[in-house]
Amino acid sequence: MPVRTTDPALVQLLRHVPYLSDQREEVLQALAEVATRHLMPEGHLIFMQGEPVAGLFLIESGEVKISRVSKEGREHILHIVGAGDTFNDVAALDGGPNPATCTVRADAIIWRIDRADLRQVALRYPALGWGLIESIARRARHLVGVVEDLGMRSVRGRLANLLLVEASSSTTDAVPRLLTQEEMAGRLGTVREVIGRALRGLAQDGIIEFDRHRIVILDEERLAAEAEV
Repeated sequence: MPVRTTDPALVQLLRHVPYLSDQREEVLQALAEVATRHLMPEGHLIFMQGEPVAGLFLIESGEVKISRVSKEGREHILHIVGAGDTFNDVAALDGGPNPATCTVRADAIIWRIDRADLRQVALRYPALGWGLIESIARRARHLVGVVEDLGMRSVRGRLANLLLVEASSSTTDAVPRLLTQEEMAGRLGTVREVIGRALRGLAQDGIIEFDRHRIVILDEERLAAEAEV
């Protein structure tokens, strides 16, 4: 059951969203007043691509997978977002259908702001509009990177880059939570079998090794070089 609140903790969560960080307190308070809190278990389908706009979402905890599915049923993972991230910004701003499917990847607490409420707050506080433009710019920059990866790098290079990005969130030399090969394939625009071969190749070359449920990076410099190929 969604809950509406003006909890100061939500205002602080909004403050940590990059494009809202310089907004006045009253703007964040106004957003908090129209947000509803949702508890969502792993695997929960938040919304599907092509459905009417579902609003703007902010993650308090957990993870969400953002993906698109081709006519043939093949999933391409656009992004995996976590605490402090927003998603569905584009549909919330232009009013069009949701551009992707969003699924809870790890039990999550998620805040939702309806498009009509977001619009009313933006009309009251024009400075918020600039922040929302920045959010779209961030999405566009990310998608440019995705297109570049798909067009310019080999699968092995894209995989090397993914492992470096995942490991960057850890203080160790290991990818903290091993993605399944299916998820890796979805993020890199290929199939599981190709990912399996690329992982084995990196391991055979002494660049990575498998340690239970982790991938340990043995040679970060060589892995970074692979990411440029």
